[in-house]
Amino acid sequence: MPVKPAAPSASFSGPFALGTLSAPDQASFPALVVPERRALDLRPALGDPALTIRAVFERWDELLPLLRTLAADSTAEWQSLDGLRVHAPVEPRQVFQSGANYREHVIDLEVAHRASDDPRTVEEARTEIAAIMDRRAAEDLPYVFIGLPSALTGPYDDVVLPAWAEQPDWELELAAVIAKPAYRVPVEEALDHVAGYTIANDLTDRATVFRRDMKAIGTDWLRSKNAPGFTPLGPWIVPAESIADPGDLRVTLKLNGETMQDESSKDMIFGVARMVSYASQTAQLLPGDLVLTGSPAGNGMHWGRLLRDGDVMDGSITGLGAQRTRCVGEAE
Repeated sequence: MPVKPAAPSASFSGPFALGTLSAPDQASFPALVVPERRALDLRPALGDPALTIRAVFERWDELLPLLRTLAADSTAEWQSLDGLRVHAPVEPRQVFQSGANYREHVIDLEVAHRASDDPRTVEEARTEIAAIMDRRAAEDLPYVFIGLPSALTGPYDDVVLPAWAEQPDWELELAAVIAKPAYRVPVEEALDHVAGYTIANDLTDRATVFRRDMKAIGTDWLRSKNAPGFTPLGPWIVPAESIADPGDLRVTLKLNGETMQDESSKDMIFGVARMVSYASQTAQLLPGDLVLTGSPAGNGMHWGRLLRDGDVMDGSITGLGAQRTRCVGEAE
């Protein structure tokens, strides 16, 4: 079994990123992290002993220039990342999740979920589903649902696979972090409300996605996606100004060292701006909230290989760093 990293990586784009860290037996703190593997406790640095990362986003326009200055300050009270625990970088009030947003991923899933008596060949099914995806893009109707903040866990924490989960699957995703309240914002202004980006692995139990007792009800996202720890998040939140194009990032997941997902965010049907704008037409997005943008092709259903006890997932996205999580099966 691969060995989990002894210390977190600080590989990301730009001069700094944000995270939530803790020393052994101490409370967590909001941190400014630089590529030299150093971290700065933002509470004393910004003169606010109650500061959290979410509170940083609530004051984003005010604090961003200060963060740039602190990142370049060699005299600040920096500490090594060695020995520090990395938590989920932010505690959002709301998590907005996107389904069916990567063209090839949706095609693969639909083919995998075909009824046993479906008369179509695989090629015929893929062609028909591809046409549906193209029509969705033309009609401009994203699919967004709500996740639970309690499902979040750190980027290096173990993930417990519940005993009831028959088909636990991985879904590595780009996540946008909201900076200022967004309500009914147009697409053209949506990215002005995004503070930065991070990595989310939106685990899903495929066996419980659809209700077996009453198919007309449709999807059951509470059951299939929101077990404790089902969304490893982070390690870092990289400011949007350090990511040239969120629509052109490589999303890669390896299972026990074998590449399973390796796709560009160019395959998204709806980009980050469209997802943020769409969600804001109904709900008010708040500072620190997450907008997950969907997962690319290469999930376990496609490979016929789902998660089990002892599996190790390594996920990375261009410029955002990497996470590693080990699966632990829950006893019956």
